[in-house]
Amino acid sequence: MSTSDSGFIDVPGGKLYYEVDGEGPPLTLIHAGVAHLRMWDAQVAAFSDRYRVIRYDTRGFGRTTVEDVPYSNRDDLRAVLDGLGVDRTHLLGLSRGAMIATDFTVEQPARVRSLIWVAGGLRGFDVDDPRLVEIWPEMERLEEARDFEPLVELETRTWTDGPGQPPDRVDPDLRRQMIEWNLENYRAEQPANQPIQPDVPAAERLDEINVPTLFMWGTFDELGVLRSGEKLAAEVKGARSHVFEGVAHMVNLERPAEFNRLVQEFLEGVEKG
Repeated sequence: MSTSDSGFIDVPGGKLYYEVDGEGPPLTLIHAGVAHLRMWDAQVAAFSDRYRVIRYDTRGFGRTTVEDVPYSNRDDLRAVLDGLGVDRTHLLGLSRGAMIATDFTVEQPARVRSLIWVAGGLRGFDVDDPRLVEIWPEMERLEEARDFEPLVELETRTWTDGPGQPPDRVDPDLRRQMIEWNLENYRAEQPANQPIQPDVPAAERLDEINVPTLFMWGTFDELGVLRSGEKLAAEVKGARSHVFEGVAHMVNLERPAEFNRLVQEFLEGVEKG
């Protein structure tokens, strides 16, 4: 895959790494909190013949470099768009990236052509999954001890395998790739521990989302994602949704062909108006 443009965009306290491929209407991809922009390789290959596909490493991930200072993920996304001369974009985020995309949509609606939320949470709408609550203390302990390998294994069981699912459920190459990406992030030790959250959470502003939306998640994901997806699909005006049976958190990696088809059909419908 050839990259048509890449580089860094200066933001307060850091430099955000980005890549851009293809030409056409802008489509911006925001990665999950257990990966970096490489998780979108298959989507870039699928969409860059019709869209200008933009992706970047958020603070604390991939090749982005930062100081541990207060920052806003919404401002960082705006800086990426401004730096690349993009006034309005289709916005696709997965997991943590989906939350950033939703927050940005309610805060900067004029910059968003459509919103695709995949396996994310919803700020201001918290649902605890008992299967995760019982392992959070161990994850926190391992992170404080900088014992990254067992920490990443626990995160892989949660976000790649799916809570309560066996480790051989997914393709072993996919599982190894997720472990590698997550370890890269931790070992780079680029702290980004002071995010500035929106004054009003997105869960209280769903009636303000007036762009075309597509919400997608898998049945093997954790309860917070399932309930968030259901709430968004029910409360956002004109929302479209799709549930992947037998899929956990990393939807685009588990079912790339199905995922790409659904996204392509949605985007084509939006572009046709």
